[in-house]
Amino acid sequence: MSRTLLALLAAGLLTTTGCGGGDDAETKASPSAAEGDAAAKAGAENARALAEKKAANPRGEKEKKADIPAPEDVAAAPSDAKTTASGLAYKVLQPGSGAERAGELDTVKVHYTGWTTDGKMFDSSVNRGRHASFPLNRVIAGWTEGLQLMAVGEKTRFWIPESLAYKGRPGKPAGMLVFDVELFEIKPAPKPPEVPSDVAAVPADATKTESGLAIKFLTKSDAEGRMQPGPISLVQVNYTGWTTDGKMFDSSVTRGRPAMFPLNRVIAGWTEGLQLMAEGDTARLWVPEELAYKGLAGKPAGMLVFDVELLKVMPTPKGGGTPLDSAGKPMPKPEPPKVTAAPVPKPAVKPAGEASQPSGN
Repeated sequence: MSRTLLALLAAGLLTTTGCGGGDDAETKASPSAAEGDAAAKAGAENARALAEKKAANPRGEKEKKADIPAPEDVAAAPSDAKTTASGLAYKVLQPGSGAERAGELDTVKVHYTGWTTDGKMFDSSVNRGRHASFPLNRVIAGWTEGLQLMAVGEKTRFWIPESLAYKGRPGKPAGMLVFDVELFEIKPAPKPPEVPSDVAAVPADATKTESGLAIKFLTKSDAEGRMQPGPISLVQVNYTGWTTDGKMFDSSVTRGRPAMFPLNRVIAGWTEGLQLMAEGDTARLWVPEELAYKGLAGKPAGMLVFDVELLKVMPTPKGGGTPLDSAGKPMPKPEPPKVTAAPVPKPAVKPAGEASQPSGN
C-alpha cells in the first residue's frame, strides 16, 4: 500500500474516532485505493502547474490583459457623428439619464479606453479594472469639452483632434485620438470665490514693495505665537488666482483641499508676499509678470492677482518661521532642548598586590 494511501487512511480513522461513528463511519471516512491515487496525482499536477507559473513570472507581476479591440470607425469620425465648433467629434453609444451636466471645475468618475487612429490601444481604465476620477480642468481640452456634454450613465465615443489632445508633446500619443468614455458620477466642485472688484489694477490702499509686488490685507490675525514664514518655510494655504480680466485660472478652494509647498519652490511674487504674512492672515497679491511666470508657455500671462489665506507654517528643522506676539513683533524662539551626554563609567582598578579572596562558607 502506498504511503499516500496510508496517510489518507490514518486521517480518516482519526476523524472517525473523534466523532464516535463506529464501523460504518470508518468505512465512509476511509477512501478507496483508487481515490487516494487520484488525489495524489491531482496534487502533483497542481504543484507542477504552480511551479511552472512561478518560473514564467518570478517577480509575481500581474498578467497583462489583452488590448481592447478598436472600434470599426477608429480611423475617422463617421457621418452620423456630431462635430463642435472646436473640431471635437462625438457619437453617443449609450444614452444616460437626467439633466445634470459636469462643469469645467467638477470632478468626474469614468471608465475609458483610448486608441490612435491606426487602432492601437494606448490606455484603458477598463483594462486596469478600476475607474478614473479627475477634475475636468486638469485633462486635455477635448476631454474638458466633451465630458461636459454627457449625462450620468452615458457612453460616448470621441474623436479628438491633436490640437485638443497632446499637441505633439513628446512621449504622448500623437495625432487624432479616439476615446470611448462612460460617465458614472459627477462630483460638483465647491463654488468658486467671487472675482475681486479691484482685479484689473492695484488699488490705492494696497502697499507696494521695491520689487513691484503689491499687497492688501483682507483679514489680519493677532494670535499670540502665530508663525511668520521665512524664505524656505513649508506653508499650507488656500488660494485663488485670476488674470486681470477676471478669469480664474487656479484655485485650491474649488479643489476642496489646501495646498502645501516650500516658499523657495514657487514664483518669486509668492516667495516674497507670503513672508509678509503670518498664520491666520488673508491677503490679496498683485504679482507683476516679472515676479510671476515671465511669459512661460502654457502659464497665465501678465500681472496675476491672488487671494491667499495662510493656514499653517509647518514645523521643520530649517525654515520653520518666526513666532509673533499679538502686536506683530517677533518673539524669541524657544531654545532647543540641551542634550547632555551620559558619563562613561571608568573600569574599577584594584590596588597593587591585592588579591581576590574567595568567599568563605
